[in-house]
Amino acid sequence: MDKHDKGYWGEPASEYWELIFPLCEERNIEFVPIDWFELDVWNDFDPFNGFSEEQRKALEKIDDEWFAKQMNTHDVGSIPFNSDAFDEMTKQKYEWLDQINPKAINFRWIVRNQIMIQRVKNTYHSNPGKRILCIVGADHNYIFKEELINEPIELIYPLR
Repeated sequence: MDKHDKGYWGEPASEYWELIFPLCEERNIEFVPIDWFELDVWNDFDPFNGFSEEQRKALEKIDDEWFAKQMNTHDVGSIPFNSDAFDEMTKQKYEWLDQINPKAINFRWIVRNQIMIQRVKNTYHSNPGKRILCIVGADHNYIFKEELINEPIELIYPLR
């Protein structure tokens, strides 16, 4: 990994380099990456592809409104973006996006989360009895909870 390539598309993001990797190194904690996306085809699955410029702008405006609705729930719990209210709003947003472009959402959201969740399962299966901290972007929380709640683990979410 290139330590100078930080940011959203310079994966991993800066908080990994500044917070997570140093903590793992300091405490001898194994880091297992779980995120998945393929940058060479990512933009080919933009949910607003195939729409006219006017339609795209209208859809992007609605998408911005969904983001604002999400942000309005950021402080519902004791930890920002870590609540059932945020998760429900986020789930509704992705259901809307699925109505707009199911093929794109399948690739960018559903399959991506399936791969990420399977990597979490592989991690706890290969580390029986150990505590695992799984760090994902807040939009992923609801789907991770839905998929992991019935697993043979103690899932602590929302965080307290």
